[in-house]
Amino acid sequence: MTRETEEPLVAGLLLAAGGGRRLGGRPKALLPHRGRPLVEHAVRVLREGGCEVVHVVLGAAADRVREAARLPGCVLVDNPEWAEGMGSSLRVGLASLKAEALPVDAALVSLVDQPGIGPAAVARVLAAYGSRDALAAASYDGKRGHPVLFGADRWAAIAGDAVGDQGARDYLKAHRDAITLVDCSDVAEPYDIDTEADLVHLE
Repeated sequence: MTRETEEPLVAGLLLAAGGGRRLGGRPKALLPHRGRPLVEHAVRVLREGGCEVVHVVLGAAADRVREAARLPGCVLVDNPEWAEGMGSSLRVGLASLKAEALPVDAALVSLVDQPGIGPAAVARVLAAYGSRDALAAASYDGKRGHPVLFGADRWAAIAGDAVGDQGARDYLKAHRDAITLVDCSDVAEPYDIDTEADLVHLE
C-alpha cells in the first residue's frame, strides 16, 4: 500500500499495559474517567492532537479492556510480557508500528495514566517532527516529559535500550543533545495516576 500524499505519517503509540500495582492491582486502562475507561480518553487525546493512526499496547487484563473500552479504528497490540515494565511495551508497540500497512515516519508515544496531558500538548510535539531522525519531547518547567516523538530511523536503537521499567529513558539521556524540547507547561499537567492518592485527578 502506498500513500496518496507526501505528508509524513506520525502515528500515536499509547502504552496502556500497566497493572496498577500501587493501585491494588487495578489495570490503569480500565480506571474510570468521565464515565468511561481511561484508555478511551487517552486515545481521544491522541486523535484530537493530530494522530490519525493509533496503536494501543495492552497488557494487564487485556481481554477485559477489549470488552469494556470502545476503541474503533485503533490497532490493539497485546504485550504478554507487560509485567516486565514499560520497556517491553515500548518494544512491542514500535514493532507493531513497523508492521503498519502504511510506512510510519515517527511514533508519538504517550502514557495511559497521564490524563492531564491533552490534545494541545500532543499537537505541539507532533509539530516538532522534521525528519525520520526526529527526536522531540514535551517539557514542563524545563523538565522532559511525555508525549515523546521518535523518528522511525531511531526505533531499532530505542527498542534495543528499552529494558525493565526504563522505557526510552536511557536512550534519551544518551541523546539529550538531539532532543527538541517543546514547552507544554501552559497547556498540560504531567502528573501520573500511580497511587490511590492520585485518583483525585480522575473525574
